Amino acid sequence: MASHRKSRPSGTRVAGIRTPALATAALTSVALLSQTAHANPSSDDRPSLEEVEKKVDDLYRQAESATEKYNAAKEKTTKQRKRVDTLLDDVARRTQKLNDAREELGRNAAAQYRTGAAAPDTATFLLADSPQDYFDQSQLMSRMTGRQKQSVDEYFTDQSATMKKRQEATRSLETLTASQKDLRTAKSTVQKKLGDARRLLSELTAQEKARLATIEKRKQEEAARKAEELARQQAQAERRREEAAQRQEQDQREQGSTVPDGSYATRAGKALAFARTQIGKPYVWGATGPGSYDCSGLTQAAWKAAGVDIPRVTYDQVSAGTTVPLSSAQPGDLVFFYDDVTHVGLYIGNGMMIHAPKPGAYVREESIYYDGESSIHSVVRPA
Repeated sequence: MASHRKSRPSGTRVAGIRTPALATAALTSVALLSQTAHANPSSDDRPSLEEVEKKVDDLYRQAESATEKYNAAKEKTTKQRKRVDTLLDDVARRTQKLNDAREELGRNAAAQYRTGAAAPDTATFLLADSPQDYFDQSQLMSRMTGRQKQSVDEYFTDQSATMKKRQEATRSLETLTASQKDLRTAKSTVQKKLGDARRLLSELTAQEKARLATIEKRKQEEAARKAEELARQQAQAERRREEAAQRQEQDQREQGSTVPDGSYATRAGKALAFARTQIGKPYVWGATGPGSYDCSGLTQAAWKAAGVDIPRVTYDQVSAGTTVPLSSAQPGDLVFFYDDVTHVGLYIGNGMMIHAPKPGAYVREESIYYDGESSIHSVVRPA
């Protein structure tokens, strides 16, 4: 007698649900693919283009910060090396003078020996380590002539001064060694940051590089918009300044006072003229021209062309003048960026500046908002 049970469909029960054989095979495939993906991460695990861009920008800023530290250490090392050389030359001259004096005293001792005059006491002097040591050992001083006593006093005075100079030179050498170590560390840091940035950029596909260029273009357009707005504000402020200056000039003429000659504008014009001739030259960290520049090297060279000496590094340049509001910025002013003051450009007006931007770039004109309004630290008028 045949069974009345219905035949069970072929397949597998999954979580209490019957699945056909085809579904079972699909689940098996998914499991296998999951295992493979776990063993070999997909491209989805790569950082996004925005993350790469931010990382590269951060690395460039860190490299520029390290560059300014390198510049400061290099300047300090150069000054200390000159000081050490000066001290060592001074010690050498003093030592030669002591040797000459000692030989002269030796000749006097020999002459005294030949004449039988107090030779033992003079020999005792030549072997003494200090004036007191000599005086404790001998009564020759009472029998010396005035000139002989003066020679002895001068000898020991010079000996003491020479010892102090030697100690000073030793300390300066130790300081120089420490500065050279700082210089090497800063140089190594710059090179590492730049290497990391180049590696990240080299890993981008052609499509990603194109997208990155589009993002950069949008940033520049936004920076240009902000620069135009600042230019309008400054134009209004300039009109007010001119009106005030005209009133002041009129008052001074009526009172017979001297009218200012506008010398800052003259010097700033020379600095800007120099900076414009550097456009297109490459950014090279630690460079001060004439073939390449870093940011502070360019601003220092520009103002030097105008006859004004400003410090080498951004940390010092930011204090080398009068801080003014951004809305009052004039051509020739220095615009500083970031909280750690690691970048600087030369303001040319209308929200624009000339600067040496970063490794791989060239000296160019660009909006002061190139990295966002929040990146602007301060504006300084150097002369």
